[in-house]
Amino acid sequence: MTSLSFCVFLLCLPFYSPASTNDRPIIGVLAQDLRKPVENYTSYIAASYVKFLESAGARVVPVMINKTAEEYKTLFNSINGILYPGGSASIVSSGYQRAAKIFYEMAIEANKKGNYFPVWGTCLGFEQLTLLTTGRLLLTRTNTTAVALPLDFTDEAKDSRIFKGFPAELMEDLASEPLTDNSHKWSVSMLTYNTTEELKNFYKVLSTNTDGDTEFVSTMEAYDYPIYGTQWHPEKNAFEWKKPHYPHSPSAIKTTFYTADFFVNEAKKNRHRFESDEDESKALIYNYSPVYTASRSVFQQIYYF
Repeated sequence: MTSLSFCVFLLCLPFYSPASTNDRPIIGVLAQDLRKPVENYTSYIAASYVKFLESAGARVVPVMINKTAEEYKTLFNSINGILYPGGSASIVSSGYQRAAKIFYEMAIEANKKGNYFPVWGTCLGFEQLTLLTTGRLLLTRTNTTAVALPLDFTDEAKDSRIFKGFPAELMEDLASEPLTDNSHKWSVSMLTYNTTEELKNFYKVLSTNTDGDTEFVSTMEAYDYPIYGTQWHPEKNAFEWKKPHYPHSPSAIKTTFYTADFFVNEAKKNRHRFESDEDESKALIYNYSPVYTASRSVFQQIYYF
């Protein structure tokens, strides 16, 4: 590669300089409201999301609900990205929704200023992102509560940030085999996407799926921000075992790890850090112990807060 073409290559990279790479990324995982209190706990994080990020070389900080805006600002400036997990909390009014909104707005503002801060939404998190971006509830009921599906890739997928690092063989398997778990009853239909300018102008659709009647968005990434969403669950393939439709084939496991690797590498582009090693140690998920919950939950293990 000539020096000129190398410079052009660098200019094409969004938002960051390779010199800013951080090899000790810490990613926040947003907790969410429990439907029913468990003992004295009011919120939780499924352990599979923590394992998902740790498997690709990140550490995790739980982002607790119902904190002050100032506490969230301090935490935002200490972590290198945030993941909004799936679940059943309200995306209209809940501790999950409020925290997600605050971090989303801070991420938008930071990225506008050249401070690369990635956001990932899985399932409920995906749905939350669409509401945060448009200010409107855009969901359609679909028959997708317990099914694994192949991805119907769009033309945008090949050169997308999410998928461009996936091996060609894995992309072929994702397009032909049921490797992505769908555990949702609400979706963003392609009809809604195509008729909602705020959504269409902000996100490119990388894959779609259908329940037989409704075609819906299954993978998306923002055009101008490191903001990503999957309606499917990449973490379940490797770390959840409760449901028979969870895929566990070799290609399914690779899907988990390539997806995690992508997002962790995004977080490595951020240089936020805690003010002290002591503050960092106190915030990490290692201060909490997951509870085995497979007998009463769809999750193998849960962190309660």
